[in-house]
Amino acid sequence: MAIDFTFPPDVEEARLRMRAFVDDDVRPSEERLLAEAAGRADWRGELDRLRLRARELELWMPHMPPEWGGAGLGPSALAAVSAEAAKTRFGSYVINCFAPDEGNMHTLLHWGTDDQKNRYLKPLCEGTTRSCFAMTEPEVAGSDPTLMRTRGVPHGDEWVIDGHKWFISGARGASFAILLARTEDDPEVPQAATTAFIVDLPAEGWDVVRDVETMAGGHNHCEIRIEGLRVPDANVLGGRGQGHRLGQYRLGPARLAHCMRWLGQIETALDMMVARATGRYSHGSYLSEKQGIQWLISESAIELYQAKLMVLHAAYRIEHGLDFLTEVSMAKHHVATTLWNVVDRAVQVHGALGYSKDSPLADMLLQARWSRFADGADEIHKWRVAERVVEAWRRDGTTRAATGDLPL
Repeated sequence: MAIDFTFPPDVEEARLRMRAFVDDDVRPSEERLLAEAAGRADWRGELDRLRLRARELELWMPHMPPEWGGAGLGPSALAAVSAEAAKTRFGSYVINCFAPDEGNMHTLLHWGTDDQKNRYLKPLCEGTTRSCFAMTEPEVAGSDPTLMRTRGVPHGDEWVIDGHKWFISGARGASFAILLARTEDDPEVPQAATTAFIVDLPAEGWDVVRDVETMAGGHNHCEIRIEGLRVPDANVLGGRGQGHRLGQYRLGPARLAHCMRWLGQIETALDMMVARATGRYSHGSYLSEKQGIQWLISESAIELYQAKLMVLHAAYRIEHGLDFLTEVSMAKHHVATTLWNVVDRAVQVHGALGYSKDSPLADMLLQARWSRFADGADEIHKWRVAERVVEAWRRDGTTRAATGDLPL
């Protein structure tokens, strides 16, 4: 049998090394990291200390190849360590494997010129700069980039860009943006209308209007006004008219990377749910002995099991050069829904404590809600999956190719 659900020894060792790093170093430093992020004078250098430790443990940038300073893990191994890192609020950030920089690193590695890699990818990999990815616009549906209105017009050896973006994560403090703009009036296909540009920040004509306040507060998801922004032609990324293709190349694996991190959050919520249920006594028995609570636990465990298998299989298909679009869409929809469901159930089992800020579950639930529309809404992924199922049946007379193409 070729099916083996154990990791190779080197991957398992890296996973356990990440778990120990999170438990021994990152989690005990969360309050100091929060203070540092808030700019308080009582803590400085905590992030640098932890990042140095991550490098010493060879956990720095698990998603990037060794020649760029990373651990060079494939998608399956990345799933293993990412799930462990995401069990703390700052784990992914400490190891320099977080959105949007992670996706931008992959994009620059694949599409960037040598000069662009040296100017933009190298400092990202060193952890000395941050970036953002500017695609979504308030006036049109974010799930359909062919409707984009931000416009780029050639002017000599420059481009002049005007437009409006929002929910641009990480825009405040970013050293550069990968900006998508419409550059073609009548392309052969709608997907060939946009071009990606690297924008050095800050820049004249790039105005951060505000941090869009969400139900979870302000988290550097910015609204941007772009007026008369000038970008040199040398900063076109991936070629003229290739913006949609570049964006989809970036977002496919990035969706699965989100799922990898969400697995860690789901498992944390389930652990908290069970710990609460086995320790809370009410009406003659522990909560864990009551059928209504047992159902919440069992449903969560079943859904987490499904989520782990889906992520591992999608990662397997990516690293073996197989088509992965359907599997990633399925995983994105299921894992995001599972994250919301399990955290919500954990809040329910904790009662008033779970609803309060005395528990991390309240913030986890607020953060979980965005997962069901970020990088493609649930409905878009279900629609795409249905399209591929119908297409497979019409082509092959069976839906097998669109349900994992597994030997069953």
